[in-house]
Amino acid sequence: MTSHWQQRRSGGPSNRPGDLRTPWQRDRARVLHSAAFRRLQSKTQIMNVGENDFYRTRLTHSLEAAQIGASLINQLQQVCAEHEAQYLPDLNLMETLCLAHDIGHPPFGHGGEAALHFKMLGSGGFEGNGQTFRIVGKLEAYHPEHGMDLTRRSLLGLLKYPVLMPALEVPKNISHPGSLAKWKPAKALFACDSDLLDWVLEPLSTADRELFQAVDKLAEAPWQKSKHKALDASLMELADDIAYGVHDLEDAVVTGTLSESQWHAHVDKVIDQLPTELAQLMQELGEQLFAREHHQRKNAIGSLVNIFVTQVRLEEVLPEADEPLIRYNATLPDAEAYLLKSLKDVVFEHVINEPSIQQLRYRSQNMLLDLFTALHTEPLRLLPRNTRERWQKASAEQGQQAADRILCDYVAGMTDDYAERMYRNLFVV
Repeated sequence: MTSHWQQRRSGGPSNRPGDLRTPWQRDRARVLHSAAFRRLQSKTQIMNVGENDFYRTRLTHSLEAAQIGASLINQLQQVCAEHEAQYLPDLNLMETLCLAHDIGHPPFGHGGEAALHFKMLGSGGFEGNGQTFRIVGKLEAYHPEHGMDLTRRSLLGLLKYPVLMPALEVPKNISHPGSLAKWKPAKALFACDSDLLDWVLEPLSTADRELFQAVDKLAEAPWQKSKHKALDASLMELADDIAYGVHDLEDAVVTGTLSESQWHAHVDKVIDQLPTELAQLMQELGEQLFAREHHQRKNAIGSLVNIFVTQVRLEEVLPEADEPLIRYNATLPDAEAYLLKSLKDVVFEHVINEPSIQQLRYRSQNMLLDLFTALHTEPLRLLPRNTRERWQKASAEQGQQAADRILCDYVAGMTDDYAERMYRNLFVV
């Protein structure tokens, strides 16, 4: 791999004296030992933290995604042509991306994300993947200016959406958003981090960059959809989707949130659309998934993951691009891609859309809205000292939008437990 993808923005030496680790091993260690990664242990995946000690958190989800990511690399190394396999990420790099992919998510999952986006409409918006990029590139404490100071290739791999947030409409005379559904955040980076994005994409030619950052314009929120991602990001996203569609499905089955009748009502129609051999396998795995014996369920979960891992392939999605890291993506054949989407739909419909989960999400969203309002109204009274100092400096030197971003960084970094405790301290008598 060419040296510019191993560079760090600080320009510092690649290794400490006597340190024989590769750049990717160092990146993995920086993520693993970061405060942002530790906080994932108390952030919601789907079911609220603390509701049950079995539920997956953002931390366990990220660990499972990392394991699946490593399996995808092992598979591709065996089946890809040599000229394609040379572009695959190192196992340590793959794990780095999967471990880090969720560290920008705020408390209370996507509900918290929508609440913060609404509060930040006048200051550049909020989006979890954009916050991940900001944390690794600017906020974590490994470097005074460059966050974790990861390699350029690691940062490229974390760009699920390598575009900037579009201009946002700021609502007039609205103190509360009502339904947050109409305020969906664009999947994008924040304009204030454009310098970091420019540095990451610097090795691309002008033509490649224009191809890579193409977007589809949408008529309503979130207003745009980016069309491309790099090879490493496509592998990370696939590992994330498999972990979500299969392992979160296990949570739903074990806790009784998804019943066997609901499974059949949704999945039987899907199975009818699959090739015969895959359809027969899914029938068998559906029976095992709801069997009384726990080992059969675990076998079904492992077999579901295996379906997707063993069918992964590299595809030229931008054949006109000069840079191989954006020319190729990891993809699934149509049947397996349809099955994975269907499993994710099951989790969404019968878990995320479950009224009890939505009631918790509604409560959590409103807590975060009130918490942000209080901190925004009285920052000098309510912010902790170190955050208050950064807020004051940003306000004096860069203005209100920069100060709001500091405040947003603070709220987004909270765990579910911390946010709830602060809310109780401020509002509960």
